[in-house]
Amino acid sequence: MKPLERLGEARTPNGTVLALYRHDGAYLIKADGVELMSTRRHLSEDRLAAVACAPIKQVASARVLIGGLGLGFTLRAALRELADDAEVVVAELVAEVITWNADPAFDLSAEAMRDPRVRMVHDDVVNVLRHNPNGFDAIMLDTDNGPDGMLMSENARLYAVRGIALTVAALRATGSIVYWSVGDDPGFAGALTHAGLVVETRRVRAHDTAGPMHTLYVATPRRR
Repeated sequence: MKPLERLGEARTPNGTVLALYRHDGAYLIKADGVELMSTRRHLSEDRLAAVACAPIKQVASARVLIGGLGLGFTLRAALRELADDAEVVVAELVAEVITWNADPAFDLSAEAMRDPRVRMVHDDVVNVLRHNPNGFDAIMLDTDNGPDGMLMSENARLYAVRGIALTVAALRATGSIVYWSVGDDPGFAGALTHAGLVVETRRVRAHDTAGPMHTLYVATPRRR
């Protein structure tokens, strides 16, 4: 049996321990010992970017925001969808997660992060939203396990009423917000609707042939 290699460790502002591992060629991040993401199961993260970016690939100088770098799958999928003049802003709270992805010794996101369309921001995505009113044609939020099954308490405000309002304020009129979640949360979908959004719930597999089902909430401003 091949060993589980511990490659790095970090702490979130509220004290959650994140650890990067490699096992048999795959990478995974655990939060306080619970698997948060893996390179073996990323279809739903790819779909997150496809759903958000496909409608705007013809928009001139499209600007999108990704909240949470993770293992870089949403970033790489967004770059595949978007035109050469787009800008992809990635907000990541934990500096070590950025370092792990940028390390060419790991088979993660070093090449994608060198793409001239990418701007990496080491900050809470809530702050990025606050500083960019009407700033994005699409917003992709994949922090923690989403509103359902949250592991890191610092992410909670993003899914609260004020966080939703900040997100809506940062979205351009014809754009969309797509949230990734480990499972269904009807209460959260209701909160999005209450915020003036039309919400579509999509179920997507973690892997293309097997594995658990994840949820994407696709939210667009209600046309008046």
